[in-house]
Amino acid sequence: MDVLQLVCNIKVTGTEHLTCLAEYRNGGLFVDTGVVCLRDPQWLNRGEVNVGTELIVEWRALTVMLVDKVAEEIRKRFGKTPADMSLSQILEGGTWRAGRELARTKRPNGVPPLSIRSDGMVF
Repeated sequence: MDVLQLVCNIKVTGTEHLTCLAEYRNGGLFVDTGVVCLRDPQWLNRGEVNVGTELIVEWRALTVMLVDKVAEEIRKRFGKTPADMSLSQILEGGTWRAGRELARTKRPNGVPPLSIRSDGMVF
């Protein structure tokens, strides 16, 4: 049951058709595990990267696609449909949490592998 329905008694339908937010916890998980490798690893040490750079746009696109693939595999392994196991459940209990925990083991304060310069409108 989604929070809006649980707390506000508002039923939201079609959530099984949504995809993830391409943010640092999901994207960082794939960089930190080596699933996504930067063509130029020096980007990892350059400080803040503008959110509109090709690197960040590609990283975000890969993140969306990979989280969808992870969700498919998790559902398949547990015999669930998207209606039975929502993407929000997979994100909260899986990719977000794993991304945060892995970041804490790799960098001080658990910061993401790429530091993004943004005005808050994108991530």
